[in-house]
Amino acid sequence: MAHWLYAFWLEEKGQDLVEYAVILMFIAVACLAFVFSGTTIVNGIWTREKTDLVSANSTATGG
Repeated sequence: MAHWLYAFWLEEKGQDLVEYAVILMFIAVACLAFVFSGTTIVNGIWTREKTDLVSANSTATGG
């Protein structure tokens, strides 16, 4: 049993899989952070444009 545990500890076959999983998790977290920060920016842009359009419409209609 001790020999099996020692061999399992030294074995490196699963190491690549774990490294790829960590890299994939990092990429997923980075994408989520980008999407959530991007939605805030886009929402601010649309809000500003809506305000400008309402102001222009009000000026054009004389109100």
